[in-house]
Amino acid sequence: MFICYFVFYLLCLQATCSLVYSLTCQLQKDMLQESPIQLLQRQRLLLQMEYYAEKEAFRKQTEAAGMQRKVKRGDAWFPLRVGKRFYNGLNQLCVEVFRTQDGDIEHNFECGRPLLFFKFIEKGERTLNKAVQLKYYGFTGTVSYVEGDRMVVAVPDSAPLLDLQSASEQVGCQLGFDETSYQMMFDALDRTMKAKGNRLAHLRDLFYSRQKVEKFSFAPIRLPWLNPTQEKAVNEVLWAKDVAVVHGPPGTGKTTTLVEAINETLMRESQVMVCAQSNMAVDWICEKLVDRGINVLRIGNPTRVNDKMLGFTYERKFEAHPDYPQLWSIRKAIRELRNNRKKGSESYHQKMDRLKSRATELEIRINAELFGEARVVASTLVGANSRIMEGQKFTTLFIDEAAQALEAACWIAIRRASRVIFAGDHCQLPPTVKSIAALRGGLGKTLMERIVENKPEVVTLLKVQYRMNEEIMRFSSDWFYGGQVETAPQIKYRGILDYDNPMVWIDTSDEAVVSSYDLTESEANSAPSQLNNDKGNAFHEQFVGSSFGRINKGEAELTLKTLVDYFTKIGKQRVLDERIDVGVISPYRAQVQYLRSLIKKRAFFKPYRSLISVNTVDGFQGQERDVILISLVRSNDDGQIGFLRDLRRMNVAITRARMKLIILGNVQTMTKHEFYKKLWESLSQS
Repeated sequence: MFICYFVFYLLCLQATCSLVYSLTCQLQKDMLQESPIQLLQRQRLLLQMEYYAEKEAFRKQTEAAGMQRKVKRGDAWFPLRVGKRFYNGLNQLCVEVFRTQDGDIEHNFECGRPLLFFKFIEKGERTLNKAVQLKYYGFTGTVSYVEGDRMVVAVPDSAPLLDLQSASEQVGCQLGFDETSYQMMFDALDRTMKAKGNRLAHLRDLFYSRQKVEKFSFAPIRLPWLNPTQEKAVNEVLWAKDVAVVHGPPGTGKTTTLVEAINETLMRESQVMVCAQSNMAVDWICEKLVDRGINVLRIGNPTRVNDKMLGFTYERKFEAHPDYPQLWSIRKAIRELRNNRKKGSESYHQKMDRLKSRATELEIRINAELFGEARVVASTLVGANSRIMEGQKFTTLFIDEAAQALEAACWIAIRRASRVIFAGDHCQLPPTVKSIAALRGGLGKTLMERIVENKPEVVTLLKVQYRMNEEIMRFSSDWFYGGQVETAPQIKYRGILDYDNPMVWIDTSDEAVVSSYDLTESEANSAPSQLNNDKGNAFHEQFVGSSFGRINKGEAELTLKTLVDYFTKIGKQRVLDERIDVGVISPYRAQVQYLRSLIKKRAFFKPYRSLISVNTVDGFQGQERDVILISLVRSNDDGQIGFLRDLRRMNVAITRARMKLIILGNVQTMTKHEFYKKLWESLSQS
């Protein structure tokens, strides 16, 4: 008996020691793990690295690049025609400008970006070889609206617009460095780190830990017009007390699901906030909400919006308010009083104070009514910090395309909400990070990704896609989504031609392909570009600069030859009658511009130009086409593929096609990477 007790004692002692050891190890592990505050501090440091890197790159580009290069890159308009000046609905002094040359160059101007005006002045004596000097005006404007070759720029009241309008020298404008967005993100991180005992502090600690989330427990609602995973996603949004994630792979109806979730939330809440990283994404979701009859208040001026959306912007609604004419009259009286001020006038300050007080009263009243009527308040993440949003709070914040937003940008909007719904796909395009060091440090990792890792229980994966032929979707589903994404039965076999292979890869390293490379007048209906006589070298990449990347002229020519051949198979009339649209994608800007120039030159494409879009991978995010051609560009003996190693970009590219996907690239170069090797093998076996 004694021996039994002794053995039992030893076993208990061993178990206790094991438990103590395990608890000690766990404690040490926890101590090594970063706290939410430490994680945010690291984010701030990485953001500072990105800020300084981008600022330095901008300085070098501004100082070193010639004007023609800036224009070609889309960062400048020169020369300009300066139009009228006026005050907009927000009482901002604005001036309109018009681009007079290079209208075919895609520019980078968009709403909210800073802008600098300049002129060229003569330096030294007037001689035949007179030198000119670039001189900047001493103020910074902000792009308010841009469409085509017309742009509206908000400027300070002190801006010398008369000098700008009447300048005898040629004037132009270029993008300035965006300090404001960075400052907003820094402030958001600081505010989040300092938060104590409030909802912001709770969400911060929850998002950066494995703390269990809470849910409501009411019965699920039935939405028979949605598929089961979409219906589940909507219910998870409604049940979430703190956070939910809608993970939407390509073509799975993420926007449809999100709109339904917003609509159902509005059955329970008076108002919600909807944000996204870009104006384009905000406008897209807003249009869908407006189509559902939901009253949307769009904060900020969208860059390229249709007339329907313009009517829902804060500025347009402000101007349409019945009290606005009275407010405008008061503002006009204030400007006239300021301009006609008499020295030593005692009544000036009294009149000014009275007018300003009345104007402020009207502004507050109009603002309150606009926000009171709106069911959805929508803006970009940075736009959530607008002065007109001051004091606004929301129960629920929806962040669309959350996988493209920096963590710091998300916290700008989160401070206004009690719970957050993320929607996006972290297997597609990530946020743009220019600093290599910051990227390696983790700046490219989004808040949505952290929550997916830490809290998989709040994530709902949409599993049925309605865009692509089954064969186009299969590889993406297997590689990125664990084979969970299925194709809806009605589009499983969608195609253009009978017995057509939906997905092909044309190998530009294949001698048979290279030897058949012969663009004749009959094939292209135009003279081909002058290439190297050595056809093999014609398919090798060339580096053309850090801003534009690389170009492969032979591959570009072959891409268009392939499109010509495919259009010929389909038949010209059928392409036009059925509006079969085409997207030509390349990861490099230089290749995109070269492809665009070739299409413009060739008479064959003239009837189809409205059906053909050429852009980078980023430019096609969220879009789809019947036919997609991808020019991979990279062709070298070392197997170097640059940022094509970021497989999320390729996932976006290959999932844009509805019925036909054609990839053109050097198999020998690309298949040295495992992803492209598997892709090539899957196509070879099909």
